[in-house]
Amino acid sequence: MRKVAYLGVASAIALMTSPAMAQTTVNADGDIIVTATRTETLLSKTPIAMTAVSGEMLTQKGITNTTQLADSVPNVSIVRGNGLQITIRGVTSTDGTEKGDPSAAFLLDGVYIARPQAQEVSFFDIERVEVLRGPQGTLYGRNTTAGVVNVISAAPKFKFGGSADVSYESFNHITASGSINVPVSDTFAVRAAVNYDRRDTFVNKTSSDRYNWGPFKDVFAARLSALWQPTSDLKVLVKADYSLDNGYGVNAVPTTNFFASAAAASVAGTPINAAYVVNSDTTAQRSSSLSEQWQGVERKLGKGVMGQIDWNLSNSLTLTYLGSYRTMNRFMHSTLARTATTGNRDWFTGRYWQTSQEARLAFKSGNLFVQTGGYYFKEKSGIAFFILDFFGPNSQFGFPQDPTIAVSKGVFGQASYNFTPELKITGGIRYSSDDKSRVGATVNDDLTTGARTTFQTNNASRNFSKTTWRVGVDYDVPGLGLFYGSVATGYKAGGFNDGCETGTAPGCALPAAALYYAPETLTSYEVGFKLHTADNKLRFNGNYFHYDYSGLQVSSVQNVCGGPCQVTANAATAKVDGVELEATFKPAPNHVFEAMVTFLNARYGNYTPPVAGANANFAGVQLNRSPKSVVSLGYTFTQPLGGGAELALNAKTRISASYALTDIGNGVFFRQPNYTKSDISLTYTAPDKKYYVGVFGKNLENRLVLTSVSANGTFAGTAVFEDPRTFGIRAGAKF
Repeated sequence: MRKVAYLGVASAIALMTSPAMAQTTVNADGDIIVTATRTETLLSKTPIAMTAVSGEMLTQKGITNTTQLADSVPNVSIVRGNGLQITIRGVTSTDGTEKGDPSAAFLLDGVYIARPQAQEVSFFDIERVEVLRGPQGTLYGRNTTAGVVNVISAAPKFKFGGSADVSYESFNHITASGSINVPVSDTFAVRAAVNYDRRDTFVNKTSSDRYNWGPFKDVFAARLSALWQPTSDLKVLVKADYSLDNGYGVNAVPTTNFFASAAAASVAGTPINAAYVVNSDTTAQRSSSLSEQWQGVERKLGKGVMGQIDWNLSNSLTLTYLGSYRTMNRFMHSTLARTATTGNRDWFTGRYWQTSQEARLAFKSGNLFVQTGGYYFKEKSGIAFFILDFFGPNSQFGFPQDPTIAVSKGVFGQASYNFTPELKITGGIRYSSDDKSRVGATVNDDLTTGARTTFQTNNASRNFSKTTWRVGVDYDVPGLGLFYGSVATGYKAGGFNDGCETGTAPGCALPAAALYYAPETLTSYEVGFKLHTADNKLRFNGNYFHYDYSGLQVSSVQNVCGGPCQVTANAATAKVDGVELEATFKPAPNHVFEAMVTFLNARYGNYTPPVAGANANFAGVQLNRSPKSVVSLGYTFTQPLGGGAELALNAKTRISASYALTDIGNGVFFRQPNYTKSDISLTYTAPDKKYYVGVFGKNLENRLVLTSVSANGTFAGTAVFEDPRTFGIRAGAKF
């Protein structure tokens, strides 16, 4: 038994000292190779609560974008707001403006993507997706109080091949992608991939306006990669990507489609509890008579390049460099404050760029494994957002902000030591420093005379810094599995609201307490296990965690700057407790059962929201998008057809408890009722997996699950929901 244990440790060491760039995602035992610890390890041997989904699994489950990923990951919600909003274990951020930061870090090939509007990438030619739950403040650093979502695209390989996939789904949803891999020589290979993704809006238009309400998205994306490996000790990988989204689709309906009350007024100290409209027809719920005031347009153009160098300096020392540069331009026309006949036109333009540089040194000697490194990130943007006719005809009220700059620097180190082949202790520490600044104003322009009225100057700058750390222990029982425990801290930098501090410039009248908000910090306590039988027919993972949250950043729209603007403040405390259980059982080669059960108690500890006329303490109130329990069940039956062909039937269902969707700014409690959503698919795969053809149905119950709701306040109350019932066909081939 001890010989087996030592062989296992030797395999783990071999993985840990290799560059963090897996060429094979799944090993012979069905275990996924991941890079969650910035080195290659087996998922079953990684002492972190995480989920990894391979590219093949993404295809099998019909997951084509980030928002569809959440159904496969415990305690995760990924929805569209002002960009992508990721909630992990109740921890989230609702500030999608140029100065806001997410609580969960979104990475593409290990590169942090700062803007939520640039995070909704299409899944094409993907190696795998890793979702890490809980703070990752040591190795990842920036804004990881909630966790990390890392999308890893396929790297070039030294083998000629290619693939093509296409699908057609309800609402004219067309996806098509293709890739080709060419080994130019024994040391140099290139890979190219393209994708097209188009869909109509889910909203039924009942308005009489003359404008198109779609398509919701119309995306073309491409990626070109090159790998140079002159020796077994040196790898140089470069990837360049391009995406253009010309889609504009109305994706919200009146709040009254779902709730009997959507008023914004509240009795002092008693925010409204809005009653859900039960047994409504889903077609009616998806209908909107709100009137667009001009043709909606949205155009997002994103480009990026990244490079990674992995160099084994010796048998025990590996140097890794990861650098990137990205840009995004965004232009939008839409309508705010709509009613059935009127509304306010608005327009937005923004340009963004970011660069990041990271260097890591990994050292292995005997039972000691050490990683250390440094990180630099800089982001700059210039935006203009205006609402037309807000203060009367021929006027525009808005926010010209240019530039907004964020610079983040960090140094870190983490060490693991195997006291025995089974017992390992890990400790890590990171120091982060964040500088933020912005120059801008809140204004109203008279479009007739050209005169500008400045309500306030929005100039501010601030520095934040924090030391975060992690301590963990894990014990690998031979033939049974891994047990682990950890205490970790997370940190997200603070920021500033619109306005300027008293005394800093003429007209500045905000006290520092109103202008600035502090960082949010989190301490996580977690224990867990990853077990398996000797024949790997059963895999069973589980964990319990407790979070102590301080300074939780909460954002809402308020009329405090001459008009509506977003205000972020620190909720005093929050507490989160949870249990996550996952199991996969394969009693026979053609039968696979999957189950996921989560329990979550995420609540405010002590918080009084900034609601006019309300003086209520939210202590004990549930955090948004945090159902107390979720059960997911899945079954796959595979029937061999001879010659290596097979027919696979997959069915799964998700049963969720209700959850809160509180509108903080208006003091209205909304709630998504408990629901069940089920999917089914049937797929034929040819011998040697040369091609496949399948049919599928999603959300068979046709349940409209809400992702955000707002009350009638400054703007008309609107509700946004997940995908309704859809059916489709898909096919693919590879060579």
